[in-house]
Amino acid sequence: MTQAPDLLQTRPKVEDYFSLVKFEHTLFALPFALLSAFFAAGGFPAGEKLVWILVAMVGARSAAMAFNRIVDRRIDAANPRTASREIPAGTISVAQATAFCASSSAVFVLAAWRLNPLCLALSPAALAAILGYSFTKRFTWGAHAVLGLSLAIAPVGAWVAVRGEFGLLPVVLGLAVLFWVAGFDVIYSLQDEAFDRGQGLRSIPARFGVRRALLAAAVLHAQALGLFYAVFVLASGGLVLGAGVIVAGAFLVRQHQLVSPDDLSTVNAAFFTANGWLSVVFSAMGIVDVLVSGTPAR
Repeated sequence: MTQAPDLLQTRPKVEDYFSLVKFEHTLFALPFALLSAFFAAGGFPAGEKLVWILVAMVGARSAAMAFNRIVDRRIDAANPRTASREIPAGTISVAQATAFCASSSAVFVLAAWRLNPLCLALSPAALAAILGYSFTKRFTWGAHAVLGLSLAIAPVGAWVAVRGEFGLLPVVLGLAVLFWVAGFDVIYSLQDEAFDRGQGLRSIPARFGVRRALLAAAVLHAQALGLFYAVFVLASGGLVLGAGVIVAGAFLVRQHQLVSPDDLSTVNAAFFTANGWLSVVFSAMGIVDVLVSGTPAR
């Protein structure tokens, strides 16, 4: 008779933890944090600042994803699409995931402390936002916006890390990220429309259906594109950043071309490929624009 694995004695491999937190999805927020840091510095940020910004990003995101997997473990186990995730599958135990989440949170706070006093003071609020998202789909279909807020913290935090104060530009960039993430999370959640409705979970697809959800995602992405243009204006951007806005618009349009109410088979391509490229390309073009101009943003 085959015995269930003893979850408390399982020794996960490093790659199991990378899989737990979907490390490759760091591409969504990290490039915008780097862009904001370059905006704030008017060029390359100081080496130590850049290192601790990267450490803070990895720590925060790892904590948030591990916490989400812990909170959602029973939901994941019941959903055929997610039943193979590390905790339901027994690859990583709840105790191990909890230890990983706690250590990642500590790394984030340490990085905030090393950056400046304002970052340290704001770190509990940032953790509350990124961890609290995991509960929202139990009571509001606006959970997509809360996820967007969690990632929008990245560019604002990076600016504060460099300058030690807030600014209008990173807030607008953060809002662009918020609407962009909320839009693509609506598309991603189309895969679980029936499951979420059956489990009493809240999402825009579960509440309004596929067609209206796609319309909502399109509206959110139109707002995101307008905010990317506002970033261009506020940063007094040049041709490279201007081209970056156009490229971002092309990637937004592309993911809506990939998904239709009658064909959801390309949701993953729309979710990861189009959005990963949008984040990397727009941010890279923005950084090049900063290096060419050499003028700190307002």
